[in-house]
Amino acid sequence: MSNISTQVIKADIAVIGAGSGGLSVAAGAAQMGAKVVLIEKAKMGGDCLNTGCVPSKALIAAGEAAETVRRSGKFGVNGHEPDIDFAKVNAHVHDIIAGIAPHDSVERFEGLGVQVIQAPARFVGRNEVEAGEYRIKARRFVIATGSSAFIPPIPGLDDVAHLTNETIFSLIDQPEHLIIIGGGPIGVEMAQAHRRLGVKVTLVEGDKIMSKDDPDAVDVVRRRLFQEGIVVCENAKVESVVNRGNGISVLVHRDHKTTVIEGSHLLVAAGRKANVSGLGLDEAGVKYGMRGIAVDQRLRTSNKRIFAIGDVAGGFQFTHMAGYHAGIVIRNALFNLPAKVNEIAVPWVTYTDPELAHVGLSETDADRKNIAVTVVRQDFEGVDRARAERADVGFIKAIYGKKGRILGATIVGKHAGDLILPWVLAVQKGLKAADMASIIAPYPTRGEISKRVAGSYFTPALFSDRTKRVVRMMQRLP
Repeated sequence: MSNISTQVIKADIAVIGAGSGGLSVAAGAAQMGAKVVLIEKAKMGGDCLNTGCVPSKALIAAGEAAETVRRSGKFGVNGHEPDIDFAKVNAHVHDIIAGIAPHDSVERFEGLGVQVIQAPARFVGRNEVEAGEYRIKARRFVIATGSSAFIPPIPGLDDVAHLTNETIFSLIDQPEHLIIIGGGPIGVEMAQAHRRLGVKVTLVEGDKIMSKDDPDAVDVVRRRLFQEGIVVCENAKVESVVNRGNGISVLVHRDHKTTVIEGSHLLVAAGRKANVSGLGLDEAGVKYGMRGIAVDQRLRTSNKRIFAIGDVAGGFQFTHMAGYHAGIVIRNALFNLPAKVNEIAVPWVTYTDPELAHVGLSETDADRKNIAVTVVRQDFEGVDRARAERADVGFIKAIYGKKGRILGATIVGKHAGDLILPWVLAVQKGLKAADMASIIAPYPTRGEISKRVAGSYFTPALFSDRTKRVVRMMQRLP
């Protein structure tokens, strides 16, 4: 326990971490009349605003703008190699962050009645936290400290300057050759965005890229990466990293031999780790491990007065999950309602071009769990709007269970992240193929593909010999 003089604050809810989840809890609880303390040791908005979702999507948008110029010739427009001002790209990224920041600011939350403390927080008891000059006693605590980049134990990595998602968006000068370790969503998104902005890129992955996604959909993304000139090294183990002149050398073992990849910059995108250190979780009686804090379905920790949400609670590491968790906690902490997490319809999107989005059961999951399903696929080649935009690469794959119940869907193609939403609703509400097939889809839109893939579920029965016999018989009636 600290020896400095402290001021005691009593609150209904104390939230540790001002990222997406923590901000949602604080804002919701305060506006419902609870006395709320919000504690943040770094920047308001957390990883999502400052070093994650927002800057990465801003950078991706810049890369897309450059690629549009390159490929505009197919529309009869003067396509050419664009001039890239990397410093201005960086300014664009930070301008977007600055535009959103007021929504997550100390001033806004104080205006909502939240007491904001900008200091590290540490539990000093089961219902007591110290932060700066304050000691906070609360009826309920919410740990929303998020996650940070996992740095793998690669020999030499500690001695080499390397980037993570926390530092890559500070680059003002264009890298000559960016080597990326990690072929998950972050690594693949950053590879394509930087390549489109004129950077030579090599992506190194120990397994297959985007290994948690549908292999057929990943193949579509992989082909686009190859087409754009990204060197993708899969099933490649990084043996060591060393400084080489003004650059970096990465020794990679692949196909029974070791090769050397030389680059100017190194980005480590090898996954995330929960931010649990320094929180005094042992003093609070909170169990945690390598994946994060252990929680039950109500997001309560082993200390039932303390909740954990978002990345620090393990599981899906998405901003939208942190927001969903916030709603569960508010119902439990404020109203004592036994609200529980339901992860049956958690969507995720990788924001490459084409995008890859998924929800629910996948074809691979069904095979592994020996679940009988019907898999129906429709390609964007058959969608008029996609052809008009010359962006008809990709498909939708829908997974149906008994009686046509919708169990999952994967979409790879332009705007897949937007197109997945009706399938999230369908999985969550237990809708059937007939529900999706009966909607009226506006023409011409890419959304027509959802109606088509639902209608295709009925094709074998609809055009069967039995149906033809029934139709012929009905035509004989007066």
